[in-house]
Amino acid sequence: MPVLIIKPAEIHIEEIAEICSTGWKQTVEGKLSEEYQEQNVAFWYNHERIKNDLEAGFYTHVALIDSDVAGVIGGGITSPGVSEVFMLYVAETYRYQGIGRQLLDALTGLQKEQGALVQWVSVQEDNERGIPFYEARGFKLQGKKIEQTDTGEDQVSLRYMRKI
Repeated sequence: MPVLIIKPAEIHIEEIAEICSTGWKQTVEGKLSEEYQEQNVAFWYNHERIKNDLEAGFYTHVALIDSDVAGVIGGGITSPGVSEVFMLYVAETYRYQGIGRQLLDALTGLQKEQGALVQWVSVQEDNERGIPFYEARGFKLQGKKIEQTDTGEDQVSLRYMRKI
């Protein structure tokens, strides 16, 4: 199963929306209300928003298997020498096959070229997929961030960082 890691294009928007929406909802299932989940997905993963974020460079790579988008990653430089992983999702069908690692490696290489020395990521508290994935790649827990949602719920993110 050859995986091709490329820069995403407009033709990938629908699959990016589906993968990100599904992955994010699975991450917060049982933690945040259905109402908030629908609001958040409608805001971040609508096709127009993804198109704009794609043009702005926030989505940096997709993993293709044949012509199917198997995963997506995005990130950027947030201050001199500091980068962030904004999102990383792999379609359920393709999980646990090294695609997430390949996407993270591609983003990390790009961020190093852009002068990053450290890389940050936020992971939902109790995320049984994300936490072990990032810790296995050298990310160390730096703290916890609690934000209140528009629906009055606490969304708890763990902040991880690694040197790159």
